[in-house]
Amino acid sequence: MGIRGQVERRTFLKAAGVTVASLGATAVGCGGGTGGSGGGGGDVTIRYAWWGADDRAKKINQAIALFEKKHPKIKVKTDFQPYADFWKKFNTQAAGGNPPDVIQNAVTFLRKYAARNVLLDLNPQVKEGNLNTQGFRAGLEKFAEIDGKLLGVPVGSNSMGYIIDEKLYEKAGVTPEFGWTWNDWVAGLEKIKEKTGVAGDAGPSGIMYYYDLVLRQKGKAFFTDKGLGFEESDLVTEWTEAMKRTRSGLYANPKRVEQLKPKSATAGGISAGEFTWDNFSVRYAAEGKSSYGIAPIPTTDGKKTGQYLGSLMLSGTRRTKHPKEVATFIDFMVHDPEVGRIMGYDRGVLATQKQFDAFEPTDKVSKQIAAYETKIAQSGVLEPITPHPAGSDVVETAFLRLATELSLGKASPGEAAQKFFAEAKTALSTSD
Repeated sequence: MGIRGQVERRTFLKAAGVTVASLGATAVGCGGGTGGSGGGGGDVTIRYAWWGADDRAKKINQAIALFEKKHPKIKVKTDFQPYADFWKKFNTQAAGGNPPDVIQNAVTFLRKYAARNVLLDLNPQVKEGNLNTQGFRAGLEKFAEIDGKLLGVPVGSNSMGYIIDEKLYEKAGVTPEFGWTWNDWVAGLEKIKEKTGVAGDAGPSGIMYYYDLVLRQKGKAFFTDKGLGFEESDLVTEWTEAMKRTRSGLYANPKRVEQLKPKSATAGGISAGEFTWDNFSVRYAAEGKSSYGIAPIPTTDGKKTGQYLGSLMLSGTRRTKHPKEVATFIDFMVHDPEVGRIMGYDRGVLATQKQFDAFEPTDKVSKQIAAYETKIAQSGVLEPITPHPAGSDVVETAFLRLATELSLGKASPGEAAQKFFAEAKTALSTSD
């Protein structure tokens, strides 16, 4: 998930259930598969689409210019959109049988498009030597394997972290350390509120990935490969406690949080911390007036954090007429050291060790991100990511919306949880 993705994602999730459903049966069972590159030995043009903004576009275009210089017979036509617009356009293209050859992809959408047979299985290209799956950090090479098919290759990684206002934590005398428990965390929030008058946390009740960590620490998970991995009663308990903390002032005032958007509550100075992806920490330095750090995830037992590496990835589409060139392009983008130096941590911490070593961050935030991911990898807390079934994007939309309604007093914990499970059941049953 890219640095700007949180803002773009929040906008998109409000409409995701409608846009993805537009992908029709015309995309199923069609297209290029694993054959040759075509083109009769002449120049080949492939289309590559991603979401992002101008700064990412400049970096990607620079990397593509390097690729075309080293592979002069392969031309890359590019297209980028904001997060919401990207998926709307891709749905239309896929339904019409004309998707790009390569797309930027995310785990939320992986099984959805796999079920619709839109994505290219890259395993044959690995066997033919056109794509190298060695040298990835922390097992990321397995990130996009579904039912024996390789449907994507990671370009970056991130993990959930706890972004804190370092000045507020210092003023309150609270020092988060690896192994701290949820009880330690709550005690810290209380001390921060007492010493600084600022809410300890922005309020995590609408963050699906935060709740996934909580569940994983208890031996459950937000998703299984077929549906939800927890019960309605679990969510009622979580949301009931969240409302208590909101009323007590440990969590920030939800109305003020909404008013600040798209700026985060912590960057806006109304909370001392919030759960988010570690590579999003770049936005806090840009938006806020304090100094910010990445604190470790609190735990139930002082050991198990429930963390995993998430990732943006590059996927080929099944209708491509140029699978060899697609694989060659993806291989270059994830392995070439110069591409690593160009992209930096724009799409998360670089996924391959070669690119990770090639990029030497010089700014404080990038150094923090690299140190944090190195620490959690070395500490052995990372686990495999839990599957995201088809329809998980619609489920996340419902979770965010209903948690917001809850926080604003428009529904009780029981009512919001009941609505969520009803909507999730529908989304997951109609997305196969």
